Amino acid sequence: MNARPDADLTRSSSRKATPRRKGFRVLIALVVGVLLGGSLWFGLRSANLARPSSVTPYPVGVVNSAEPSGEGPPGANSLTGYRLSYANDFTGNSLPTGWYVFNGVPGGDPTGMFALSHVVVSNGVLSLNTFKDPLFKNIWVTGGLCQCGLARTYGAYFVRSRVTGTGPNEVELLWPANNVWPPEIDFNESGGSMNSTSSTVHYSSFNYIDQRTVAAEMNQWHTWGVVWTPTSISYVVDGRVWGKISSLGEIPNKTLTLDLEQRTLCNLGRQCPSQPVSMQIDWVAEYVSK
Repeated sequence: MNARPDADLTRSSSRKATPRRKGFRVLIALVVGVLLGGSLWFGLRSANLARPSSVTPYPVGVVNSAEPSGEGPPGANSLTGYRLSYANDFTGNSLPTGWYVFNGVPGGDPTGMFALSHVVVSNGVLSLNTFKDPLFKNIWVTGGLCQCGLARTYGAYFVRSRVTGTGPNEVELLWPANNVWPPEIDFNESGGSMNSTSSTVHYSSFNYIDQRTVAAEMNQWHTWGVVWTPTSISYVVDGRVWGKISSLGEIPNKTLTLDLEQRTLCNLGRQCPSQPVSMQIDWVAEYVSK
């Protein structure tokens, strides 16, 4: 998918997003994805999905009725062989240090717009909000941000989130810190759907992709994750692996950062909402190998 703005990023919350990839590159990705990708389907019926056991091998969260999602961030020892390196519950009314909001025209969507005001922290939730904004001639404006203040090579990322409706492409991904693309790891990309999502790794200078799909009720809270090592990429949801990449040629070895964003393709007649839609994030937790 089209992710962060182009090179020469300004480390401030008001930097401008500039166009990134051209449309033909996206089409190549789609064609190659059909050839290389696969689909894996299993149902994730609700936020109260029964866990495989009382202890899952991957973090889900700690049951807490005071949390918006009913689950608080996982603990320091929730992932065997790893230590908790970062966790944020998005309390208060402003973004934590190290997060930067996108502002301007998204790459690959010349009729779209990111705006600072569409990223909001309130009541323990980070919200990315898509709506027709009168400040931008009533076009559909979206929200996006990156954890650009923290970049890593390898690690495990977990995001507890949900979406409130169909339309925009809601994405959780890892993106090159130096903004030289590929690689890219999309570990939860809805494509505007409410009943499924996908994962995609973009690799090589030709932008080959390896894509998988999983059924899920996206309006329910889920803990989405990716465990990225030198030898594998594991896609995780609610404590279980639903997809895995083991081909060494597909696995990035560059420094990446976490991005959360919404995209529309209204000019192409798809991924376009009909009413305001939000992507809500309760918390983020990240681990590094011990």
